[in-house]
Amino acid sequence: MNIHVAFVPEEDAAARVGIVVDVIRATSSIAQALASGYERVLCCAEIDDARALRAELGDAAVVGGERNAEVIDGFDVGASPREFAGPPKAKTLILTTTNGTKAILAAVARCDVVLLGSLLNLSALSATARADGGDVAIVCSGFKGAFALDDAYCAGRIVIALDGERSDAAITAEIVARNWPSPLDGLNARTYGPPGLEADIEFCSQVDLLQTVPRFSRMVGTAAEIVA
Repeated sequence: MNIHVAFVPEEDAAARVGIVVDVIRATSSIAQALASGYERVLCCAEIDDARALRAELGDAAVVGGERNAEVIDGFDVGASPREFAGPPKAKTLILTTTNGTKAILAAVARCDVVLLGSLLNLSALSATARADGGDVAIVCSGFKGAFALDDAYCAGRIVIALDGERSDAAITAEIVARNWPSPLDGLNARTYGPPGLEADIEFCSQVDLLQTVPRFSRMVGTAAEIVA
């Protein structure tokens, strides 16, 4: 297994298995939503796409998302994993976020299998990727097209868990991951984004809380359908 890390989704990183990481918060939130009983998550790049899907699906879905970490006006929920820790509000969650959902759609266009990674499902994710047996590209969502330290930290933890042949970028991610004594320290090292996410960062820093491995199923219009 060859492992590469793309620190921004714009990098044309193709592999048999793509693992998308937006550890604070999209991929953590999707894993938690599916673990809590949502049957699927429809990931949209744009707010208007999410609203159109919500209008089409009616009460069978709730729409959630954020821009710059703030809940989108008129949406049912935001993008905090803590919001999805309770019973599901519908069968389908429609989600659009600043960085993560766009990265998922980018990976879908380049990789045969797309999984969503976080610290919450680190061991289950790594076992699933190893079982596939193909090369892996870990795609960091970044922040508005730029490098994000928290995603690099999480990517490095995945690199360590997979234990394959590393590219230079994968070696760099591993070095980043080994630089902090705890996951919370690693995620708190980030320098971007607004304050007020402390509780979400603490939640997302939990390792192996979940056994759920979200994966891309199919396209539903312009949205990527993610299931467990």
